[in-house]
Amino acid sequence: MFGLLFFILFTPGASEFLCMSSDLEMSYTFCDSTPHAFMFNLTPCSTMNKPVWKAALTWIPGSDITFLKIIFKVWYNSAKVLQWKEVLCSGADDEYAVCGMLKGETIATTFDIKGARMEFPKGNYRIILQGFSDESENNMVVCLNFTMIVKQDIF
Repeated sequence: MFGLLFFILFTPGASEFLCMSSDLEMSYTFCDSTPHAFMFNLTPCSTMNKPVWKAALTWIPGSDITFLKIIFKVWYNSAKVLQWKEVLCSGADDEYAVCGMLKGETIATTFDIKGARMEFPKGNYRIILQGFSDESENNMVVCLNFTMIVKQDIF
């Protein structure tokens, strides 16, 4: 099992290595032009027989989080295979810890990534995660561009 912690005042566009194992490599960049104070931890760094990945996130947002819409896009070997949108914070009866956080407050949370129970074919994946503070998707508060290289087929 391999975990790597980052707490960075990040320069946009520079790639940050997340993890590497015999079957998986992951890295990310921010895709917006705003520097972020950010920490991300992922264990284990493997797709082989791992039903759940454990993730930890620490982030200091640059704006209040009263509304948060997430857009998640996945490409596999340059073909778009998934786009998912979800409003996480609407200002009423929100269930996520990030909802209601103020600009400059530290968000520290852990969560499971259950998609790890999927069998990922060998290849290159590009994952874009965007967060918007408005329904019209004009005010981006965060954007991450993950690269995931699966080095061997699970089957």
